[in-house]
Amino acid sequence: MSTITTSDPTPGSTTASAGFAAAWMLARREWTRFFRQRNRVTAAIVQPLLFWLLFGTGLRGSFTGAGDQSFIEFFLPGTVGLILLFTAIFATISVIEDRREGFMQSVLVSPVGRWPVLAGKVLGGSAIAWVQALFFLLLVYVFGAATVGWTIVPLMLLLAIVAAGMCSLGMIVAWPMDSTQGFHAIMMLGLMPMWLLSGSFFPIPAWSDSSFGQMILGGIMRINPLSYAMVEMRRLIYPEVDFSAAGFAPSSMVCWSVTLLATIVISILAWRLVRGSRSVDVLV
Repeated sequence: MSTITTSDPTPGSTTASAGFAAAWMLARREWTRFFRQRNRVTAAIVQPLLFWLLFGTGLRGSFTGAGDQSFIEFFLPGTVGLILLFTAIFATISVIEDRREGFMQSVLVSPVGRWPVLAGKVLGGSAIAWVQALFFLLLVYVFGAATVGWTIVPLMLLLAIVAAGMCSLGMIVAWPMDSTQGFHAIMMLGLMPMWLLSGSFFPIPAWSDSSFGQMILGGIMRINPLSYAMVEMRRLIYPEVDFSAAGFAPSSMVCWSVTLLATIVISILAWRLVRGSRSVDVLV
């Protein structure tokens, strides 16, 4: 008589599947929390739209960009970047709230480990940011401020990469903190200058015909990895415009490479912080 033997799944595969399930649960929790806060949904859509319309209309006559772009056209990619930035701030601040409520401690003591916490927060926050940016661009296309073309596909991929990098950066700031006020102060002090110095609100000055101060400013803006994402975003939204004559316009390969490398490095730093920091487990 032959016997049939069954082998139990290996502990490693079981833990991995449980980790993915936990990460997906945390990501869904971010979505549920976001849509239950109706004022947050309204602010996420209306505030960047108001910024774009107010600044774009007020500075329309004082700015002319590449291809005779008005400021409302130039500022459009910057507004999309602002949506990603604000979403990163509000998505990762929930880490501090979860720790105060005791939810984070229950997740950290589970057998799945710590990586699902990072993956769930980044996945949930970046997905929310991606959908917000997509909805905003749909409004822009409906009003005729930009045209829809084949570049919408790589543009959506670029937005997903930038959103993941922003949320990972937010996790680096939020993880060791126990104060929401301090978190907001550091995020606004760090992320807002990062956004402003990315060529989103004003062009990156060229090396030629620049004063000493403009050369320093231009150097800082060229070091900022978000500047390369902004250049490529602007190129994908307006593919008919030649931005090479506007000064700083690296190739698409350079922009994609810098954006991907920066996102990977930031994600690794966030993972090392989440995995190695034990003192935050008992913060209340």
